[in-house]
Amino acid sequence: QVQLVESGGGLVQAGDSLRLSCAASGPEFSFRAVGWFRQVPGKERDFVAGIDSYDGTNTSYSDSVKGRFTISRDNARKMAYLHMNSLKPEDSAVYFCAATRRALALALPPLTRATEYDYWGQGTQVTVSS
Repeated sequence: QVQLVESGGGLVQAGDSLRLSCAASGPEFSFRAVGWFRQVPGKERDFVAGIDSYDGTNTSYSDSVKGRFTISRDNARKMAYLHMNSLKPEDSAVYFCAATRRALALALPPLTRATEYDYWGQGTQVTVSS
Protein backbone atom coordinates (compact mmCIF):
# COMPACT_ATOMS: atom_id res chain seq x y z
CA GLN A 1 0.00 0.00 0.00
CA VAL A 2 1.24 3.47 -0.86
CA GLN A 3 0.40 6.60 1.07
CA LEU A 4 1.07 10.09 -0.24
CA VAL A 5 1.17 13.29 1.79
CA GLU A 6 1.41 16.69 0.11
CA SER A 7 2.77 19.82 1.74
CA GLY A 8 3.98 23.28 0.81
CA GLY A 9 0.77 24.95 -0.25
CA GLY A 10 -0.22 28.38 0.94
CA LEU A 11 -1.28 31.91 0.07
CA VAL A 12 1.04 33.81 -2.24
CA GLN A 13 0.91 36.78 -4.56
CA ALA A 14 0.90 36.67 -8.34
CA GLY A 15 4.44 36.24 -9.63
CA ASP A 16 5.63 34.39 -6.54
CA SER A 17 7.02 30.87 -6.39
CA LEU A 18 6.12 27.82 -4.33
CA ARG A 19 7.46 24.32 -4.02
CA LEU A 20 5.01 21.53 -3.30
CA SER A 21 6.31 18.32 -1.80
CA CYS A 22 4.85 14.83 -1.89
CA ALA A 23 6.12 12.34 0.66
CA ALA A 24 5.48 8.70 -0.18
CA SER A 25 5.43 5.71 2.10
CA GLY A 26 5.27 2.13 0.99
CA PRO A 27 7.40 -0.03 -1.25
CA GLU A 28 9.11 0.50 -4.55
CA PHE A 29 8.53 4.20 -5.03
CA SER A 30 11.04 4.31 -7.85
CA PHE A 31 8.96 1.85 -9.89
CA ARG A 32 5.94 4.15 -9.88
CA ALA A 33 5.16 7.09 -12.16
CA VAL A 34 4.10 10.20 -10.27
CA GLY A 35 1.81 13.04 -11.23
CA TRP A 36 0.43 16.29 -9.92
CA PHE A 37 -3.18 17.30 -10.51
CA ARG A 38 -5.24 20.24 -9.35
CA GLN A 39 -8.90 20.84 -8.71
CA VAL A 40 -11.12 23.81 -8.05
CA PRO A 41 -14.62 23.47 -6.55
CA GLY A 42 -17.21 22.28 -9.02
CA LYS A 43 -14.69 21.23 -11.64
CA GLU A 44 -12.87 18.06 -12.58
CA ARG A 45 -9.39 17.26 -11.40
CA ASP A 46 -6.95 18.48 -14.06
CA PHE A 47 -3.54 17.18 -14.98
CA VAL A 48 -0.66 19.51 -14.16
CA ALA A 49 2.57 17.54 -14.48
CA GLY A 50 3.83 13.96 -14.65
CA ILE A 51 7.16 12.22 -14.32
CA ASP A 52 8.14 8.73 -15.37
CA SER A 53 9.19 5.95 -13.07
CA TYR A 54 12.83 5.07 -12.30
CA ASP A 55 15.10 8.06 -12.88
CA GLY A 56 12.52 10.66 -13.86
CA THR A 57 14.14 11.43 -17.18
CA ASN A 58 10.84 12.11 -18.93
CA THR A 59 8.27 14.65 -17.85
CA SER A 60 5.01 16.01 -19.18
CA TYR A 61 3.16 19.25 -18.46
CA SER A 62 -0.19 20.78 -19.21
CA ASP A 63 -0.03 23.70 -21.62
CA SER A 64 -1.17 26.07 -18.89
CA VAL A 65 1.90 25.45 -16.71
CA LYS A 66 4.56 24.55 -19.27
CA GLY A 67 7.62 26.71 -18.80
CA ARG A 68 6.58 27.80 -15.30
CA PHE A 69 6.28 24.52 -13.33
CA THR A 70 8.84 21.76 -12.93
CA ILE A 71 8.20 18.28 -11.59
CA SER A 72 11.01 16.25 -10.05
CA ARG A 73 11.54 13.19 -7.88
CA ASP A 74 14.04 11.94 -5.33
CA ASN A 75 13.71 8.18 -5.13
CA ALA A 76 16.14 7.81 -2.25
CA ARG A 77 13.93 10.05 -0.10
CA LYS A 78 10.68 8.80 -1.63
CA MET A 79 9.75 12.35 -2.50
CA ALA A 80 8.25 14.14 -5.47
CA TYR A 81 8.18 17.89 -5.97
CA LEU A 82 6.37 20.49 -7.99
CA HIS A 83 8.29 23.71 -8.37
CA MET A 84 5.91 26.50 -9.35
CA ASN A 85 7.20 29.81 -10.65
CA SER A 86 5.45 32.92 -11.92
CA LEU A 87 2.24 31.92 -10.23
CA LYS A 88 -1.02 33.34 -11.51
CA PRO A 89 -4.42 33.67 -9.80
CA GLU A 90 -5.75 30.98 -12.14
CA ASP A 91 -3.27 28.54 -10.60
CA SER A 92 -5.29 28.65 -7.37
CA ALA A 93 -6.58 25.16 -6.60
CA VAL A 94 -6.13 22.15 -4.39
CA TYR A 95 -3.08 20.29 -5.65
CA PHE A 96 -2.94 16.51 -5.45
CA CYS A 97 -0.01 14.15 -5.76
CA ALA A 98 -0.67 10.77 -7.36
CA ALA A 99 1.29 7.58 -7.96
CA THR A 100 0.75 4.54 -10.12
CA ARG A 101 0.95 0.86 -9.39
CA ARG A 102 4.47 -0.47 -9.45
CA ALA A 103 5.89 -1.52 -12.79
CA LEU A 104 8.95 -3.72 -12.55
CA ALA A 105 9.56 -4.82 -16.11
CA LEU A 106 9.30 -1.53 -17.99
CA ALA A 107 9.54 2.09 -17.00
CA LEU A 108 6.21 3.87 -16.91
CA PRO A 109 6.07 7.10 -18.91
CA PRO A 110 4.64 10.29 -17.45
CA LEU A 111 0.89 9.74 -17.41
CA THR A 112 -1.66 12.48 -17.90
CA ARG A 113 -5.03 10.95 -17.00
CA ALA A 114 -6.27 10.72 -13.45
CA THR A 115 -7.67 7.24 -14.12
CA GLU A 116 -4.14 5.97 -14.74
CA TYR A 117 -3.12 6.64 -11.15
CA ASP A 118 -3.85 4.29 -8.27
CA TYR A 119 -2.85 6.26 -5.19
CA TRP A 120 -3.69 9.83 -4.19
CA GLY A 121 -2.77 12.23 -1.44
CA GLN A 122 -5.22 14.39 0.45
CA GLY A 123 -4.27 17.58 -1.37
CA THR A 124 -2.75 20.92 -0.44
CA GLN A 125 -4.35 24.30 -1.09
CA VAL A 126 -2.59 26.87 -3.22
CA THR A 127 -4.09 30.34 -3.39
CA VAL A 128 -2.60 33.04 -5.59
CA SER A 129 -3.81 36.59 -5.02
CA SER A 130 -3.69 39.22 -7.73
